Amino acid sequence: MKKTTIQASSDIALIKYWGKKDEVLRLPENGSISIILSGLDTVTTVEFREDLIQDQVFIQGEEIENVSIEAQRVSKHLDRMRDLAKERKITGANWFAKVVSKNTFPRGTGLSSSGSGMAALTYAAARALGLDVSEKELSILSRQASGTACRCVCGGFVEWLDGDTSDTSYSHTIFSKEHWDIRDVVAVVDEGRKKISSTEGHTTAQTSPFFKVRQDRIKQKIELVKQAIAEKNFTELGKIVEAEALEFHSILLTSEVPLILWYPGTVQVMHEVQKMREEGIECYFTINTGFNLHILTLPEFEAEVNQRLFALPLVVKTLTATIGDKPKEISEHLF
Repeated sequence: MKKTTIQASSDIALIKYWGKKDEVLRLPENGSISIILSGLDTVTTVEFREDLIQDQVFIQGEEIENVSIEAQRVSKHLDRMRDLAKERKITGANWFAKVVSKNTFPRGTGLSSSGSGMAALTYAAARALGLDVSEKELSILSRQASGTACRCVCGGFVEWLDGDTSDTSYSHTIFSKEHWDIRDVVAVVDEGRKKISSTEGHTTAQTSPFFKVRQDRIKQKIELVKQAIAEKNFTELGKIVEAEALEFHSILLTSEVPLILWYPGTVQVMHEVQKMREEGIECYFTINTGFNLHILTLPEFEAEVNQRLFALPLVVKTLTATIGDKPKEISEHLF
C-alpha cells in the first residue's frame, strides 16, 4: 500500500456517445472519438489506511459528505477496486481510503470533469492498492464509474468501442499526441453547475424522434473522422465535428423532457466562431452536455481565437489546451 497521486486530463468528444445499452455497466449505444486535453486536468491523491472507518473524499478543498451522491459514487468505485484487490488477495484490500482531488477547470459545467476525475481515481486507487492492471482493464474499470473516463485513461486521439459486453467496451489510442498539433480554446460562459447531469440525460435519449436516424449514421461518421485525423485534414475534421455537435444537441432538444442546455453566451460564441471563419481564421466549435464550448483550431490561429473569444461580453474566461497524454503518476501529493 502506498499513497499515490495521479494527474489525468479531460477530453472532448469529436463524435459523441449518447444513450446506453446497459445502465449499470455504462455500455454506450454507439462508439465515439475524442482527443485528450492537456491543460484541463484533474490531480487526485489516494491512500488506503487501516485507521479509517469510512472513505473520506475532498474535492477542491472541500470535504464531501458521505451521504452525498458525489461521495457515494466515489466510494462505489473504490469498492470495485477493493473487490478486485480481494480477488487477487492483496493485503489491506478491505481498508477505506482518503481521496483528495482538485481540477484546473470548472467541474460540473459540461467540460468532462467526471471523465478526468474518475480516470485519475481509477489509476491512483489501482497503484495505491498495488494492482497490476493493463490500460484496457483500467479503461473498463473507469467506464463503470463514468463513461467518459474510459477514454481519459488513454492518450492522444482516442476511440471508445461500444461493445456488447463489459470486456468489449473500452477505449484505445488510435493516434498518439505527437501525430497532429491541434489546439483547443475553451470559452467558459458560466462556471455554475449544470442543472441536469449527463447521467440523467442518457435515460431519455431514445425518446427523441431523431435518435434512430443518428444511430444509423454514426459508424460512417466515426470512419470519416478517423480518416480526417489520419490525413491531418483540419477543414474536413472541423466541418464534421461542428455538424456532429449540432446534431447531438438536436437529440437533447427533442427528447422527453427536452434538455435545453445553451445559455445566451453559448450562442454568442457560436456566432463568433462562424464570423472568424468568414475572415479566414479557421476554427470550429463543439459542445458536450452543457453550455461551455470547445473551439478547435490550429497553432497559427490559437492566439487570435483566444483573444476574440475572451473579448466577447458573455464569456467569463477562456482556457487553452493541447493534445494530451494518458494519466501519469506525480510525486507531489495533495495531503
